[in-house]
Amino acid sequence: MELRQLQYVIQIAIEKNFSRAAEKLHIAQPSLSQQLSKLEQELGVLLFRRTTNSVELTQAGQVFVDKSQSILDAIEQLKQEMDDMAQMKRGRLVVGTLPITGSHILPLVLPVFGELYPQIEVILVEDTTVKLEQLTANGGTDLSLLTLPLVDQTLEWEPLMEEEICLAVPPSHRLAGRADEISIEELRDEHFIGLKKGQGFRQILVHLCQQAGFTPNIVFESSNIETVQSLIAGGMGITFVPKMLTRAAGGDFVPVYLSLKDRPSRTLIIASRKGRYLSKAAVAFIETMNRTISPYK
Repeated sequence: MELRQLQYVIQIAIEKNFSRAAEKLHIAQPSLSQQLSKLEQELGVLLFRRTTNSVELTQAGQVFVDKSQSILDAIEQLKQEMDDMAQMKRGRLVVGTLPITGSHILPLVLPVFGELYPQIEVILVEDTTVKLEQLTANGGTDLSLLTLPLVDQTLEWEPLMEEEICLAVPPSHRLAGRADEISIEELRDEHFIGLKKGQGFRQILVHLCQQAGFTPNIVFESSNIETVQSLIAGGMGITFVPKMLTRAAGGDFVPVYLSLKDRPSRTLIIASRKGRYLSKAAVAFIETMNRTISPYK
């Protein structure tokens, strides 16, 4: 059994697809299939159930993935500890981030971190909330910039900042001229535009509406909050938007932003896997992020 075979099995389990797993691993699909078959023959058990449309872990496969992840984590942590003993003369930090949120926060943080620690290579991984939680739990990132609530209970986190959530409506909307705060209950019969499932802010939208006693009528979805805002400005519906992501007045396709009653907010966090050794570079990155964004809290 080879370490690369452990990585192969974990990647197949994540992707549930041989082609995508092979692409992420940068090997040919036939080679990946051959390596898996060789491993299954050596172990004497099937690790995956293969059908025309899916690849699912067997019970033995789930045990193998869990143990393999522990082994690879231990090896990675050993490498990081050795790097730390070299007093950060070199290093590599993989940071997961939500694309739009990261585009507003990381330009503040990365230049400062790069100046303080020029020897540390920072690699960014942009993905949806669901994917980033998986990657962080599986050791695919050292740290990830996410929002609460988290689904994966194997993650631990610390808060970075609280960010107010606003209501975005078209300029022609009946509420656009309101000066007072809007109650979410008033939006029961509205058409909402939301992010696609799997993205953290989609969960926040649904949760806020459910707290107000209704399920939002989401008539259109996008994977990009910027697209959502343009559609709102064009009159297709309403939505909630984090204050950080609101657009400046005077530009093209700018919605009207209104304050919500009780000023709901979202919590931005930095997450890592519970029990995972945090390198000096990771700790330094968290400290730099907290210090840099402190004036914006």
